[in-house]
Amino acid sequence: MNSKILGNKSKNNMSKRKVLLLGGAGYVGTVLSSHLLKQGYSVRALDNFVYENEFAVVPYFGDPDYEFIKGDIANLEDVANAIEGVSDVVILAGLVGDPITKKYPEASETINNKGVQDCISFLNGKGLSNVIFISTCSNYGLIKEDELADEEFELNPLSLYATAKVEGEKHLLKMSDSADYTGTILRFATAFGLSPRMRFDLTVSEFTRDLFFGKELVVYDEHTWRPYCHLRDFSRLIQMVLEADKAKVDSQVFNAGGDVNNFTKKMIIDEIQKHIPDSKIVYNAKGSDPRNYRVSFKKVKEVLGFEPKFTVKQGIKELVDALETGLYSDSNEAPEKYGNYQIRY
Repeated sequence: MNSKILGNKSKNNMSKRKVLLLGGAGYVGTVLSSHLLKQGYSVRALDNFVYENEFAVVPYFGDPDYEFIKGDIANLEDVANAIEGVSDVVILAGLVGDPITKKYPEASETINNKGVQDCISFLNGKGLSNVIFISTCSNYGLIKEDELADEEFELNPLSLYATAKVEGEKHLLKMSDSADYTGTILRFATAFGLSPRMRFDLTVSEFTRDLFFGKELVVYDEHTWRPYCHLRDFSRLIQMVLEADKAKVDSQVFNAGGDVNNFTKKMIIDEIQKHIPDSKIVYNAKGSDPRNYRVSFKKVKEVLGFEPKFTVKQGIKELVDALETGLYSDSNEAPEKYGNYQIRY
């Protein structure tokens, strides 16, 4: 594949720190692009639009500090083209979520396993400052009710998605003695918040959207715990890692989120009902997803001084406000546009 860099190049770009976002057209990547551009970084995004999400990068075209490459993380020629002149790399790319990896196991192996690990190895020796690998708190799987999972907690991946993330983490940490870049792993909580590439297949946004449109919501295992984090807080944390002293972040794993956003499904529903009191909800036990985990965010707070600015409560209000203005009115008719349901690969 011949990849072409699209965007405007200026002399000023060359003096700025340029961050390559692998998977930069996704739910997280588009918000991160906006954040870094506002903070004075240059951004180059690589994405192959596996979810037909070309529309999501439109807001950034025309910005002299933004460039885009259509390419595939599993194609190292594309990666080689993309890293020319960049200072740092954030690895967001992959099939994100348990359902999509279960639906496409071969593509998951190609992208999430082999593609990610080959990329991590390939980035060595390229003179980069930082390589940040975005992993997931799903790696913890299922833990006891009275336990909090910190970064040393035993990993128990229950899906192809989480298993691939664990293997990616191991691969990055295995290279810590030989890599010339500062490698950091961020285990993301479940994301929420508005994005140019909006997703309604994630808990907070899915529950809020469905209840807003009057659907009956069937909730399984409502007392199971998960951590959540707003996209804008993820973006701030990534910037913190980029700017941190090497000694603080090199070969380190951080749970990415905050204690304030450890929520059960029932707690999320209770918050939504404050805005949508006439909700139709059915609670059932023994759903297909057994994950249940509360996470400790003590390390990221103490080492990097990171705490979320946005709560789940604020995220729900943000989305309700957007829905009331008529945004996402097509989300029921065009579900593939708003979630990781099927791929073009």
